[in-house]
Amino acid sequence: MRLNTLSPAEGSKKAGKRLGRGIGSGLGKTGGRGHKGQKSRSGGGVRRGFEGGQMPLYRRLPKFGFTSRKAAITAEVRLSDLAKVEGGVVDLNTLKAANIIGIQIEFAKVILAGEVTTRQTTAPGNCSWPACY
Repeated sequence: MRLNTLSPAEGSKKAGKRLGRGIGSGLGKTGGRGHKGQKSRSGGGVRRGFEGGQMPLYRRLPKFGFTSRKAAITAEVRLSDLAKVEGGVVDLNTLKAANIIGIQIEFAKVILAGEVTTRQTTAPGNCSWPACY
């Protein structure tokens, strides 16, 4: 095998469509552009994002992100904080009573940080995976 004997695979080099070369070509006269209209003209077409005059999507959406309201009512509780809780069960009410979380908090999650000194039971779904096992 030599470089001058190599040839491309059969069917891999397809010839491009030749537009406007007579009706026998199948793409004569209008050249696949149809009749009249903005897109049939030379240089015709609309810019990216144009939606026919209605307010485009990129202008309808807000410019920047937003602040999640859920973040204000969610708290993280460390494993080391659980030692301050009286009793063996940890839930929202006992965390609020021990002043670990604020009164307005509706969701609390126990995360793996600190050492565990006492045996505690948490409500289901309130632990991160590493903190529970």
